[in-house]
Amino acid sequence: MTIDRDGLAQFLRGRRTALQPEDVGLPRTARRRTVGLRREEVASLCHMSTDYYSRIEQGRGPQPSSEMVAAIAQGMHLSLPERDHLFRLAGHHPPIRGATGDHIGPGLLRIFDRLGDTPAEIVTELGETLRQTSPARALVGDTTAYDGPSRSIGYRWFTDLTSRDIYHPADHEFLTRMWVSGLREVATLRGPGSRAAELRDLLLESNAEFRAVWDRHEVGIRPSETKRFVHPELGDLDLACQTLVDPGQSHFLLVYTAVPGSPSHEKLGMLAAVALPHSVV
Repeated sequence: MTIDRDGLAQFLRGRRTALQPEDVGLPRTARRRTVGLRREEVASLCHMSTDYYSRIEQGRGPQPSSEMVAAIAQGMHLSLPERDHLFRLAGHHPPIRGATGDHIGPGLLRIFDRLGDTPAEIVTELGETLRQTSPARALVGDTTAYDGPSRSIGYRWFTDLTSRDIYHPADHEFLTRMWVSGLREVATLRGPGSRAAELRDLLLESNAEFRAVWDRHEVGIRPSETKRFVHPELGDLDLACQTLVDPGQSHFLLVYTAVPGSPSHEKLGMLAAVALPHSVV
């Protein structure tokens, strides 16, 4: 495919001027005069330099890589049709839609952007963390930092036993069965060659505990209404987990709350003062 520099530039300018700060989780200043977002704001959202983004929007510079195009699509909160159009303008084939995609829908992002003071995260059906709020990172660590199979919390559960430390020991057996049950269902749904099937095969080959639980053929084990965490600084936290599903991408928005007036509710308010390394889940 060939890049359409003028079309790409026009599309980006149109989307940038149509967006408002509150659409992408940014504060609106009292003296703001810019129509839509500033270029530097878009560049920051897309994790790239202002100069690089500006050159693309002005029809200059090299062809952006597919990774850069994906970052722009996510940063500008594009819908899937808009994302695919952006890829074609940039001279790339759009990513395959569905369960294997990491592009978060704008509706889910708009909700997530309003949860800055709440532990919340967006994950895939394999437990791969795509976004976290700061309180979520303080609660469970930066789980966006992993790559490869280790992106999946279920994979880490069996290959890195320290990943279990954040959960109450009494729940470990149940969580082990739950991760295996969930992977069995997703691998069956997505079929051979899927990421779920790859994780299953890796664990069957390398992990005796996983093989033993897999042989039970359990399905349908769902998370408990309350998740019990053990934070190294705050101690025990009993949190309810509300889930919002984007069926088009098989993404889940998880929001953790506590009963008002409970010790766990008080501890949630203290999360901003603590931090946890990304090596735990």
